Amino acid sequence: MMRSIAEIDERIRRGEATVLTAEEVRGLAEEGAVGELQDVDVVTTATRAVMSGTYAVLSFGFAEKGSFTRAVSARINGVPAHVGPCPNERMGHIDLIVFGTAHRDGRYGGGHLFRDLVAGRSVCVDVETSDGRSISRDITLDEIPHARIFGTRHAFMNYSAFVNTGSDALSTIFHAIPFPPAMSGASFSGCGILNPLQNNPLLEAIGIGTRVLINGAEGFVIGTGTRSTSERPNLSGFADMHQMMPEFMGGFVTSAGPECITSWGVPVPVLSRHVLDAAVLPERSIPMPVMDIRTRSTLWTADYAQVWQDVDLAVHVRPDSCRDCRDCIAERRCPMGAIERPVRINRSLCFNCGLCSVLCPDVFRARLGSIRSPDGLDIPVTLRQSDRLRAARLAEMLKKRILDGSFRISACVERLSP
Repeated sequence: MMRSIAEIDERIRRGEATVLTAEEVRGLAEEGAVGELQDVDVVTTATRAVMSGTYAVLSFGFAEKGSFTRAVSARINGVPAHVGPCPNERMGHIDLIVFGTAHRDGRYGGGHLFRDLVAGRSVCVDVETSDGRSISRDITLDEIPHARIFGTRHAFMNYSAFVNTGSDALSTIFHAIPFPPAMSGASFSGCGILNPLQNNPLLEAIGIGTRVLINGAEGFVIGTGTRSTSERPNLSGFADMHQMMPEFMGGFVTSAGPECITSWGVPVPVLSRHVLDAAVLPERSIPMPVMDIRTRSTLWTADYAQVWQDVDLAVHVRPDSCRDCRDCIAERRCPMGAIERPVRINRSLCFNCGLCSVLCPDVFRARLGSIRSPDGLDIPVTLRQSDRLRAARLAEMLKKRILDGSFRISACVERLSP
C-alpha cells in the first residue's frame, strides 16, 4: 500500500491527520499503539549538530553608486568573506559568501557571525576596493535584503562516534579539547531516532523541493549533499536568514578551530510501510559506527541507545560546590562560551555538549553515556556534537506548525539519489 503527500495534506487540512514527533512514534510503538500505515500520517524529525558544510550568501548595498569600482576582499566582524560572483561594477553593491568554518582568531567564526546577524546584532563590514581603498560600515540583517544559509552536506543519516587509539592527544574538529588518547574518551554526533534520514532511509518521502525548517526558518531541500552515499545519505538545502531563530544556530569552538552549528526540522510523510518501519525502529537498532580519529577507519559498530538512553540531555549546575578558581577550566574550554561567573550556564548559548561535566564534575553534572567496545570496554562519552534537547524542541515546533496550518508539507519535484 502506498499513500500520496496530497492525500496526507488533505487529511491535515480537514483536521483528521495524526502528526507525531519521532520520539512519540517510538513510544506509542512500544505500547503497541502504532503498527499500521493509517496510525500515523506525518513524523516530525529534527537534528541540531556541528555541521561544517554551511555557508551564507549575502547581497546588499554597501556604499553610494560610483563610490568604488569593485570590491576585491571583505571581512565581516573580522571573518573573511569571498567577494562575488557578480562584480557589481560601480553599483556600490556587494555580494559576499561566508563559510561557516571561516574565522578571525580561532574563537570567533562564521557560525558565531550567522547567529549574531540573526539575533539582530550590528556587525562591521570591511571592504578593500580595486583601487586600494578601505571602506567600513556597520550593518544589521534588516539592511541585507538577500541573506540565505546553504548546506552542502547536512543531516547525515546518523554520523559516527570517534575514539583516539593513539598514545598522544590530538587536536581535531571532533573534540573541543585535544582528543584524549588510548581510547579513554569518545565524542559522537547524530540525534538517533530523531534524525531525519534515519526515519526515511530510502529517501522516498524527502526529495528535491521538500519544505523543511533550517534554524527554524522555512527552507527547501535542493538535493543530496557532498559525500552522500546510499548507506549514509545526507541533505543539501537552503533557507532565508531573516526568518531564522538564534537558539538553533551558533559557533562551536573545537581544538582545531571554530565550527558551525545548524539545525534541521524535517517532516516525513508516512507514504509506505518502509517509512513506517523506519519510524518505529528502536534506538538500540540504529547503528553508530565507531571510528579511529587518526585514520578515519571504522573500528566497530555500536548503537545510539548507548549514548541517548538513560542520559541527561542538559547539564545540571551545583553552584555551591564551586571553588571559584581563578582559572576556571570549564569556563575557558566551553566551546560555546556559555559558562559565566558567578558560576552559571547561559542556557540560550549552551549546546548541551557535556564537556563541562567532564572537566569539573563537582560543579557540573551530566550522565553522557558510554560506548561499549567488542571486548567489553565501556568508553565514556566526553563530548557530544549533537544537541538532542533542542532537536526535540524543533521536532515539536514543526509538529505544532503542521497542525495549525502555518507549515505546509510539500511534494518533492524529484526523488533523491545518493
